[in-house]
Formats: sequence, C-alpha cells, structure tokens
Amino acid sequence: MRFGLCVPCLGEFADPRRVAELARRAEESGWDGLYVWDHVVFSFGAVEVADPWVLLTLVAAATERISFGPLVTPIARRRAGTLARQTTSLDRLSNGRLVLGAGLGFTLEAEYGTWGESIEPREVAARLDEGLDLLAALWSGERVDFTGRHLTATDVTFLPTPVQRPRPPIWIGGNWPSRAPLRRAARWDGFAPMIIGPDGSFAPTPEIVGEMTRIIGAHRESSTPFDMVVTGRTPADRSAETVDRVAAVAAAGATWWLEGFHPGPGEYEQALRRVESGPPREFAATGPSEEQSA
Repeated sequence: MRFGLCVPCLGEFADPRRVAELARRAEESGWDGLYVWDHVVFSFGAVEVADPWVLLTLVAAATERISFGPLVTPIARRRAGTLARQTTSLDRLSNGRLVLGAGLGFTLEAEYGTWGESIEPREVAARLDEGLDLLAALWSGERVDFTGRHLTATDVTFLPTPVQRPRPPIWIGGNWPSRAPLRRAARWDGFAPMIIGPDGSFAPTPEIVGEMTRIIGAHRESSTPFDMVVTGRTPADRSAETVDRVAAVAAAGATWWLEGFHPGPGEYEQALRRVESGPPREFAATGPSEEQSA
C-alpha cells in the first residue's frame, strides 16, 4: 500500500507556496503522493480558491519523487486541448509523476450551472467520457481526428508527449454507492471514491472497499495494474485501532491510503503535523503488493 495526502485548493490551502512546502515536507517524511481538489467556485460559501494547476506546478518543482495531481478535475468543464497541454507540461516538468484524477465535478450546480451550462448528469457524463478518450489520443503524439457527440478535433498532432507512456495514469472519482463511476473507472487506471459515512466524507470501510473492488473487477478487461484509492483520517499515533483500520481496508483491496483534509481553520497546521509524523508504513505489509498498484 502507498500513502499520500489529499488537500483542498481552498481556504488555508489556497496559497501555492504553502502547498508546495507541505509537499516538500511530505516527500522528506516518506509519503508517496500529494493530490489537490479542483474548484473554480465552491458550493458551500465564498472562500479563497486557488487554481489547481498553479498549485501542482509548485508541487512538481518542490519535489523529486512523490506523485501528484488533481483529485478530481471536472473534465467536462475543461477544453481537451488546453488540458492536454497542461498535463503534458506537468508530467514533463516532474519527469513522469503526474496522475490525472477525473470526474463529473462537485457539485454540478456549482461547476456548470454557475456558468449557465447544462447540469444534466447524462450530458456531463458523456462529455467526461469523450474528453477522456480525446485526451488519451492527444497524449499519444499521433495525428488525431476525433468526432464525438460533444467534442471534435480535426487533424491535430500534440507534441511533445508526456514522459509516461502510453500516458499518465487516470483515476476516476465518484460518489459511493453510485455504480456508473465504477464502470467508468474499470476502463482506466484507478478509482478514488468519495465515501460518506456518519462521521463525514472520509469513511472507508473494508466492506465498502471490498464491494467496489469486486464490481470493478467484474467490468475490467485489462490486466494492467489498477489502483483503489481511499481517503481517510488517522492520528499520528500508531494505536492498535488505527493499525487495524488501515490494515483492513488494505486487505479488502485498497492500494492507496490518502490522509484527507478540509478547508476549515487550522487544517493546514494539522496537515503539517500529520505529514511530519510520517506515513503508517507498518500497515503496508497487510495490503496488496507494490506490483499491484500503478
């Protein structure tokens, strides 16, 4: 199992330099990745918001080893050509460490309705799927002629290509227990669900992780590595309860554990403290081997 952090692009995390410092300390302390939210506006009140690509550029420049990326970017509200340029530039800047998290967006009313765009889930989902297919084609470096229901690209060749071949990994986001994101994720490289429980949005359980793993396995045709990415919150101590909790979701199929943080007051300092205490490496032996994860 690998260990990382997932932080907002909001509030105390809206300062790119602070996020870059967090990433630097995370790498020094042995963590494997740092991922950031992607919002233009936020559904729950007026807060400071940073552009995720600026955050990620500083993260790439401040680190040498850890993976990073947006978790998740709403593909349907981005132009595929621009996104292909941004992601390729980041992958090359970091020598092949970008992971692209992709999804519908949260919420459709905020991501799309704010700008007068359609909030009909089927249409947004169709644009997401076309956008992913077009993005993968552009990353190839070959000539692209693409005609979809929503997107078109005519006689275009994008160079340079990303460092990672055939492309950077794509993790699909979704809200559990919705099944459509699971089917979508089976086509790509990983699934990063939002799991809501009685205590909030960071509530993975072995039962849920095991069920998601089975569903994706039933739809997945490729034998390439696949990541199940769960977000939770653990204290810095190595209590038996914490060991059991993480070990159980690893045994159920999770390949990544991300420590999740919210945009509220004091969260940045909590993130720093959690980072400096180090990842729970002693849990890794109970989960899937390193070869099973992308």
